[in-house]
Amino acid sequence: MIIVDLEAHFLTLEFADYIRITSETRGLPRGSGQEIFDLGKGRLKAMDEAGIDVQVLSLATGHIQMLEPSEGIAWSRKINNELSIAINKYKSRFIGLATVAPQSPGEAADELERAVTELDLKGVCIQSHARNEYLDDRKYWVIFERAEKLDVPIYMHPSFPSTAILKPFADYGFPFTGPALGFAADLSLHVMRLIHSGLFDRYPKLKIILGHLGEGLPFSLCRLDFAWLKSWVPRKPAIEKKPSEYLKTNFTITTSGMFFQPAFLCAYLALGADRMGFAVDYPMENNEEAVKFLKEAPICDGDKEKIYHLNAEKLFKL
Repeated sequence: MIIVDLEAHFLTLEFADYIRITSETRGLPRGSGQEIFDLGKGRLKAMDEAGIDVQVLSLATGHIQMLEPSEGIAWSRKINNELSIAINKYKSRFIGLATVAPQSPGEAADELERAVTELDLKGVCIQSHARNEYLDDRKYWVIFERAEKLDVPIYMHPSFPSTAILKPFADYGFPFTGPALGFAADLSLHVMRLIHSGLFDRYPKLKIILGHLGEGLPFSLCRLDFAWLKSWVPRKPAIEKKPSEYLKTNFTITTSGMFFQPAFLCAYLALGADRMGFAVDYPMENNEEAVKFLKEAPICDGDKEKIYHLNAEKLFKL
C-alpha cells in the first residue's frame, strides 16, 4: 500500500544558525538528532526502511512567525527556494509546503502564490499564531483568500501558547508548554476562533489540515455545538453552520504524533476516514511506529487506504 506522510519536518542550517540554535544541540526536540537537516539520502533511507513512499515537508519551527515582518519575509523566501531544490531533485518522494510570514499578510499571500506557481510547492504550513496574534483577525484573511484561490491546503501546526495565555503552561516548563498540553490548547483555540470568525462562510472551499488527531477537537465535537444543542442558550455565534459541520467539511486531521488507538477510534468515529490522513511528525516521532500503528488499527483495509494515501492524493491533486 502506498504511504504518504503528511507531516515531516526539516530545518536549514543557515536558518538554525540565524535563530541561534547551538551547533552542539541545534536546539532540536529531544531525539530528533541531525535528521531534520537532511533533505537527501539519509531521509530517503529512513523512509524506505519504514515503507513510506512520500513525505510532505514543512519547516520545523515557528520562529519565522515571531520575527520582524521584513526578516520573516526574507527568510520565508530563502527557505522556500531551498525546499524547492530538494523537491525538484526527488520529485517522486517529496512534496513541499511553503513557509510564510503571516505578520505581513499581503506579502505572505504573495509568497504563497510564488511558492505554488513558481516553485511547485503544494500548500503552506502556518505555525498557529504570528507574533502572538491569532489569524481570525480580518487583516490576515488575504492569506486564506489566496489559498482558496490557488486551491491548496493550509497545514495548521501548533506552537507554544501566545504570551497572553502562556504563563499557566510555562510554570511547569517543557513539554507541558508544548506536546503534552500547550500545543493542543493553543491550536484548538485558534481553530475555534477561525470557525467563529466566519472565515469558512467567506471562503467555503478552504482546506485546512490539523495534526495530532485534530488537537482534541474530535473528542469535543458535540460540546463545540453547545449553542445549537441547548434551546435555552440565548444567542448563537454569527456563523451559518454548527462548528462541527465546518470540521467535517473544511478540515482533514492526521495521525501525527498520536499513536494511541482509543484517540484514533474517537477521531475515526467522529469525522470518518474521508477526513483523515497518515502522518508521522518526523523526525520528532518514529516512522516505523507510525506505520505499524495504522496497520494495526481495527478498521477496514479500504479506510486504511484512504488514510494512508488516497485522501492525500485528493488534497494535493497528485
